[in-house]
Amino acid sequence: RVQGVGFRYMVCREAEPFEVTGFVRNLWDGNVELVAEGCEPELMDFLHAIRCSRLGRNIVKEQVGWEMPTGKYKKFGITV
Repeated sequence: RVQGVGFRYMVCREAEPFEVTGFVRNLWDGNVELVAEGCEPELMDFLHAIRCSRLGRNIVKEQVGWEMPTGKYKKFGITV
């Protein structure tokens, strides 16, 4: 849950050097959802980059789940 800190834009910027696709979006309850697809090492590095970024301290609670990729995302971006 993050508010007013530019988290979605930071996540998009952090995604640029990684071979990941998916999205980040605000949810109605104030939480943020991030869905990313890619190979496991890229995903782990991407997650680490988010956690270690200047906005990582704004992450209070995190839930991480792993599923089979769908292949439906062509790029990484912000969605509503």
